[in-house]
Amino acid sequence: MERRLILKGVLMANFLGLRANEKTAFFIDGANLYKAARNLGFDMDYKSLLSKAQDVCQLVRAYYYTAIQEDKTQDYSPLRPLVDWLDYNGYTMVTKTSREFTDAMGKRRFKGSIDIELAVDMMALAPKLDHVVLFSGNGDFRRAIEAVQAQGVRVSVVSTVKSQPPMASDELRRQADRFVDLADLESAIGRAPSARRPRPADDDLGEEGSDDFEEEEDLEDVT
Repeated sequence: MERRLILKGVLMANFLGLRANEKTAFFIDGANLYKAARNLGFDMDYKSLLSKAQDVCQLVRAYYYTAIQEDKTQDYSPLRPLVDWLDYNGYTMVTKTSREFTDAMGKRRFKGSIDIELAVDMMALAPKLDHVVLFSGNGDFRRAIEAVQAQGVRVSVVSTVKSQPPMASDELRRQADRFVDLADLESAIGRAPSARRPRPADDDLGEEGSDDFEEEEDLEDVT
């Protein structure tokens, strides 16, 4: 059992390029990562992700970004259990309220983006870091990655090109110092899909991450 746990830690370090002597921070685009994992057929095990990273590097922060759908017709947001669990279990949560609108087809939809918040936090923390790990395939982050690299910080990107459609933009992969396909991490930080899935507020992402999403009522067992 102990040997198996050690091997898993080695695999995790190899996959993410984590180094014991480096100050590292995770920046997780919640909606984008959720859809990438869902398209690959598994759910993220955030508890395992955090514990494995803490074992193999100096993890300064693990940020999780998401827009929260606040439905005026009810007092409960379906994303709230996941947000609360992460907040109580070592993640730094950055959230914003989504905006409701009606699309051209008359469907009730919500719009919300955390791209600016993520990019600003990444650049602000970069001088104190050696390694940034971005969990997103959104090509809009390419310029932010370039700016962080200019400060001497390594940047790894975690997303996937093995889903249909691929979630990682080509320009983001080219800019990153290292690209890690999420499919290769399933055995380390994935788990079987739950019967009821939560959906970060902007679940209906396009190939590189649209900010529009439809109303849903899904939940997840995050423990």
